[in-house]
Amino acid sequence: MLENFSPFRELSESGRKLLDAGMVSRHCPSATPLLFKGQRTSGAYFVLEGRLRVFSMAPNGTEATLYFIDPGETCVFALNSLFNDLLYPAWVQAVAETSIALVPGPVFRRLFAEEAAIRDLTVRTLSTLVFRLMAELESVHSYKLCQRLANLLLVHASTAGELRMTQQQMAFHLGTSREVVARLIGELVGAGLIASRRGRVEVLDAPGLAALIAGA
Repeated sequence: MLENFSPFRELSESGRKLLDAGMVSRHCPSATPLLFKGQRTSGAYFVLEGRLRVFSMAPNGTEATLYFIDPGETCVFALNSLFNDLLYPAWVQAVAETSIALVPGPVFRRLFAEEAAIRDLTVRTLSTLVFRLMAELESVHSYKLCQRLANLLLVHASTAGELRMTQQQMAFHLGTSREVVARLIGELVGAGLIASRRGRVEVLDAPGLAALIAGA
């Protein structure tokens, strides 16, 4: 439930009642498209379980991941569209089995006005997005593809060192083909930096990946 995540645990009693009355939950199978570029957003959505991928698409169909939304997080593009009456500027799909909570626009605006915790959440979301986008821009403009893959593994792996993404999903993120990703993963496996499993990668040598990114 959304109430299990901070800052929703900090809502006032009236804020909790407002949230409970308006919130809608939805389950999304893996690869389910949720939002399209040019679509109107009806509210703020939060990930309860799983992961969402926000991406752009070039005219030739090439996709490029902008950022991921993990449990307890929301989408700043959706918030911006909501507050400024703009159309959504990208595409969103579920990366894995994902559950989300949708807070309708009028409800979220009222919570924003009345609850300091929701205002703090919005500011943190904006700050987090800026850092994530800067990291992606640095990766695209400065790194070779093998370095970008190493960066993807280090930035998005869990604290246990595991990244649950297929090679095709990694290819979408990096804007390349699955065959190229498979070759690069094979090289990293051969170097003892990672272990490759079905649908996931395990980081074995984080300092070694960091050295690869640094060009050492």
